[in-house]
Amino acid sequence: MKKRMLSSCKKCGEPVLPHRICSFCGFYNGKEMINVLAKLEKREKKQKEKELKAHEEETREEQKVKPLSLEQLSKK
Repeated sequence: MKKRMLSSCKKCGEPVLPHRICSFCGFYNGKEMINVLAKLEKREKKQKEKELKAHEEETREEQKVKPLSLEQLSKK
């Protein structure tokens, strides 16, 4: 058996199969194909919105590269 090659979603960064819609955020090629929040109940919808927002912030922070000080380098 071959190991499956996964790519990351451009919007949220989750691993997805190539040429597939992301099941986490519903985007494909930078466009929203599925509104994942539409089918959820009100409570679940709020929780999913928070989860998506937190995940997007994490990926933005990961993309920002800041030089580390000597103290930070010694901790790692």
